[in-house]
Amino acid sequence: MNNNFKTIIGLEIHAQLKTKSKMFCRCRNNQELAEPNTDICPICMGMPGTLPVPNCKAIEMTIKLGLALGCKISKISKFDRKHYFYPDLPKGYQISQYDQPFCEGGAIELNGHKIRLNRIHLEEDAGKLIHDSRESISKVDLNRAGTPLAEIVTEPDINSPEQAREFLKELQMILRGLGVSAADMEKGHLRSDANINIVLGGKSSPIIEIKNLNSFKFLYQALTYERSRLIKEFEKFDGKRRKITRGFDSKSGKTYPLREKEEAKDYRYFPEPDTPPFEPHKMFDLDKLRSEIIELPSALRSELEEAGIDQESVEIIIKDKEKIKAVREAILADRKYAKIAASLVINEKDFLKLRRVQRNQLLYLINKEKLTSNIARLLVNKALGTDKDMLLLHKTISANENLDLIIDKVLAENKDAFEKLKNGKKEVMGFLIGQVMKSTNGQCDPKQVNKIIMERAKK
Repeated sequence: MNNNFKTIIGLEIHAQLKTKSKMFCRCRNNQELAEPNTDICPICMGMPGTLPVPNCKAIEMTIKLGLALGCKISKISKFDRKHYFYPDLPKGYQISQYDQPFCEGGAIELNGHKIRLNRIHLEEDAGKLIHDSRESISKVDLNRAGTPLAEIVTEPDINSPEQAREFLKELQMILRGLGVSAADMEKGHLRSDANINIVLGGKSSPIIEIKNLNSFKFLYQALTYERSRLIKEFEKFDGKRRKITRGFDSKSGKTYPLREKEEAKDYRYFPEPDTPPFEPHKMFDLDKLRSEIIELPSALRSELEEAGIDQESVEIIIKDKEKIKAVREAILADRKYAKIAASLVINEKDFLKLRRVQRNQLLYLINKEKLTSNIARLLVNKALGTDKDMLLLHKTISANENLDLIIDKVLAENKDAFEKLKNGKKEVMGFLIGQVMKSTNGQCDPKQVNKIIMERAKK
């Protein structure tokens, strides 16, 4: 592959908003759980004479997302009709936004690289075609028709398929953190169209729009294939700027031609006559919405990494609100607990079920007593669902009940002596038994200790 080519990528991402009802009617926003064509009404079926009533909660969620991403909230916004024919679009047009979206500008920072946003606008979704291989026809399910979609459009600031994939993952975390979308790609809550072209010198390939990519893997595969294809065919291009739409076959990992890309004029946009313009600054308390916004993943990363938590652990923690909360509480109690808490929230599933005071007591014990993971797990299991004091619990665990765990701790702390024993130097056995006796205040059987250590040495 010629590394002199510049790759230019922009994404158009559709996020289904987590409202109780659809965008312009009172039908449930519940399509994946309902039988086909059961959550529908004359409005979302596009029946003549019906009037759309905008869902204010969907508008509020869109504006909240825009505020979180640093967008400018429009003083006046409106809906428009976007005309095109498709079997699952019952009205023959989609209510969307054209020249006055709710949110403009904004950006998401990704590993020090700022990816600018062009806009975030609100629209209704189309229905869904069900293809049955046993029949020669496709069926239309309109349960999804009319569900609210926030469309996040980036500027062409993305430079590689890898960066596109990471951007979409980042956006998914933001959507979930704000509570505006479940953002489950496998359920169609989050879908992306990707635009890609390559440039060499003053010459550009056509801009290729790849439609309906519904997983991180497919987004990456489609862009990787298309970049390679454009490079191979670059000499054939005449350099004229035009747009072409392609689909993606997930089985072959290849894109395929669909049609020439439509321009705005092809959609025959005009203002939606049945809904009035909106003034978001008068409709909503923007300061209140700002106060409800959680920190973005980039800020959380910085906070946790500064506390000494490694990057791999940070990426796991910031995807879960409960993990974030527990680690922050640990850091607040004592900054030196940060790494211990990170390990526990990732590796000990029941740690988060403990009361806050019990979690902090366990962190104290692990830090002071250098408890092994087995002993920590035993304490968690004994405290789970109770108000027991972890410090007292640790003292009252009987030596016999905890003998295996104590031996594991002694062997872990005396690795050199244990290695000598495994290599046949039995004279170190007395030393190891003595360490176990010391840890149990002499309340254990030396013969039993000898037996367990020898079993460990043979493994």
